[in-house]
Amino acid sequence: MENESLATLQSFLDEPLFLLPEDRLTLEAELLPTNSNSHVFSEETQLTSIETTGPVSAPSPTDFIPVPLTVQGNFTKGILILHEEAELNPEVMDMLVKMLNACGHSMNEVGMLSSEKLQNSSMEDFQALNAHVVLKFGRIKHPVNHLPFAAYDIHTEEETEYLFADSLTSISEDKLLKRKLWTALQLLFNLSTGTK
Repeated sequence: MENESLATLQSFLDEPLFLLPEDRLTLEAELLPTNSNSHVFSEETQLTSIETTGPVSAPSPTDFIPVPLTVQGNFTKGILILHEEAELNPEVMDMLVKMLNACGHSMNEVGMLSSEKLQNSSMEDFQALNAHVVLKFGRIKHPVNHLPFAAYDIHTEEETEYLFADSLTSISEDKLLKRKLWTALQLLFNLSTGTK
């Protein structure tokens, strides 16, 4: 029944169909062509038998309930890894695991978020995660991407340390980028570089 069109439903409904303003907005969005930015829904279209209970207004921001960000992993040490890729292939994941192990951490201690899962959240949602270390790899569809931090430099803002780098896929394919990341990670996690 959910997939029936209004024309089909109209054939066996004798009474007028009343829509709430928010239902009408949803219906209008489904019926409007996706390539039209200036098309305004009018009462003269095929929905002449539909009546509304009042004026239609845009939903307010309070109508939307934010979904809290959930990180992949246990996130026990407050180390958050943001990555550009929707999914990390096994070779890239193996490189990441080895680098974290070399820094004295395991995947069990970190949390991971892809750009895709982060993109509709606010900076406040991001800060609510309370990460102590943020490793951002590649471009992220989130305001955190616009922080004015240079790649491979460590930046501290309040109680959080940030390290921005190229995408994990790019790093896995380039030895120079791997070396730059390793040098930055050694500084970030206070590891001895072996040089005096």
